[in-house]
Amino acid sequence: MEPLPVGANFKRAKILWELGLHIAGNPATKYGGNRDMCITVGAGSGESFRPSLRLATGSAVMAHAVAKGEIEMAFVNPSAMLTQAYRGVGLFDKPLPVRIIGNYPSADRFVIAVREKLGLRSLHDIKKARYPLRISLREDPTHSTLVLVEQLLSFHGMSVAEIESWGGHVRPCGGPGDIRRLGGLRDGTIDAVFDEGISAWLDEALAHGMVPLDLDEEAFAHLGAIGWRRMPLKAGRFSYLDRNHDCIDFSGWPLYASASLPDQVAYEVCGAFGARHDEMPWETATHQGISQIGRETDATPMDVPLHPGAERWYREQGHLG
Repeated sequence: MEPLPVGANFKRAKILWELGLHIAGNPATKYGGNRDMCITVGAGSGESFRPSLRLATGSAVMAHAVAKGEIEMAFVNPSAMLTQAYRGVGLFDKPLPVRIIGNYPSADRFVIAVREKLGLRSLHDIKKARYPLRISLREDPTHSTLVLVEQLLSFHGMSVAEIESWGGHVRPCGGPGDIRRLGGLRDGTIDAVFDEGISAWLDEALAHGMVPLDLDEEAFAHLGAIGWRRMPLKAGRFSYLDRNHDCIDFSGWPLYASASLPDQVAYEVCGAFGARHDEMPWETATHQGISQIGRETDATPMDVPLHPGAERWYREQGHLG
């Protein structure tokens, strides 16, 4: 397929996309502001635009809007957030009828790293010592890592606010490799990091006196029940990682819809994945081909069923056994 469909109307649509991307990507816009986009396909040939398909980015709780039909599809990161919606656990007080259209391959882990010299080797240690940690956390209040942090700390009978009450501080950062975080790792003003995107910060943390904090079996079991998978991080994956470490999976960006979405719509969107495959910004060294987005892999955890229309497309294309 051509990089851009033929015709002036599609050229105008591409211009609108670029304009919207620029506005939403303004680095001066604070988290919670107008940083997300909703792509709407429909008919603009009358006095008003008649939407047919709306696809959006946004927070995990936007699953409520998808279930109610306010938008047809949405991306969420990571897959565990969609699992919580499907099971009605964690962030969600009842199961939502969500189904996967395709899972964008993204392989990642969530790790807690702490200063080795503090002698803290578990969250139980932090709780017992009431240690005033200086913690590096994402500044986006809707970020999925903060959901996991809250769920993990509450299982251990504490919270970020409680750590702050002991004299601790949150050192906010934007992306995982934010210069504020890396600087704090180097100069010792950060005691702990709770985050994903480990390729951007973990080796730096380990090189400057930090160690991975271990979770116990009870914590892994609790997190597993609400959708967070336990995954290994093998020694040697990072230059300064000298032992195996079990952590939390933070992989997958599922594009999902309501189970009530017409099968043909889901089928056509999967066809679009296939047709425009080469135009999509796949994650380097993770994407294994179009078949991967419709099946379970390390980078595409799938604890939520495929939409029937999507399953039909993948099966017809020979991507499912």
